[in-house]
Amino acid sequence: MLDAVFYVLDNGIKWRAMPVDFPAWDRVYAFFRRWRDAGLITELHDRLRGKVRERAGREAEPTAAVIDSQSVKADVVVGAGSRGYDGGKKINGRRRHLICDTVGLLLMINVTAGNVTDRQAATDMLPALRERFPTITRLWADGGYTGTLITWALTVLHLVVTVIKRSDDTSGFVVLPRRWVVERTFGWLMRSRRLARDYERRPDTSEAMILWPMTMLMTRRLAARAQA
Repeated sequence: MLDAVFYVLDNGIKWRAMPVDFPAWDRVYAFFRRWRDAGLITELHDRLRGKVRERAGREAEPTAAVIDSQSVKADVVVGAGSRGYDGGKKINGRRRHLICDTVGLLLMINVTAGNVTDRQAATDMLPALRERFPTITRLWADGGYTGTLITWALTVLHLVVTVIKRSDDTSGFVVLPRRWVVERTFGWLMRSRRLARDYERRPDTSEAMILWPMTMLMTRRLAARAQA
C-alpha cells in the first residue's frame, strides 16, 4: 500500500491509473484517506524526521526554522472556495506555506487559497509552531513577512523572526543565506510529479500529498545509511 501511494505521487498518475502490480486503486485510495483522516501520515512523517535529524548528529527537536511559500496552479476540480489569484506570481490556484528546519526537513505545512498572503498564513501557523516545537526560538523569512508580524512574533510568541532580503543591486540567481534551505525543500517536493499542480479538491488532502514525498525522502535516507 505504501509503495502504491508513493507510485501515484512520484509519477503523477490518477488513482484509477494504478498499475495491476499494486492492489486495486479504490483500496489504495481508501488506505490513503484513512491515514489522512486519522493523522497517521503526520505521525509517521514526524517520527522519521526525528530519526533523520539524529542520524545527522542533531537533536530530534529543532531550535530554528525557515518559512516560505510556493504558489501552484490548481486543477479544475479545485473549487472556488479554496483557490484564489496570487497577483505577485500571476497564478490562479493555491499557495503552499511551508516551515522547515535548518536542514530542510518539513515541520509544518498549510495549504491555502492563492490570495492568502505570507503574513496572513504566518499569523495562523506560528502559534501552532511554538506549541508543537517549544524549542524553536528563531525563524528566517523573506521580504514577504515584514511589518507588524516581526514585532508580534517577538512580543507574543518570543520568536525572533529575521528577514533576509535580496539586495537591490544584484542580478540573476543569488544564493541567499538560510533562505536557500526552504527553496531546496520545494525543489525536493517538485520531484514528485503529482505536486506540479494542485489536483486535490480538499486542502487537507493537498497537505497530506506533501507529507508523503517527504516521508519517502526520509525513508530512503535512513535505508541508505543502514546499508552503508
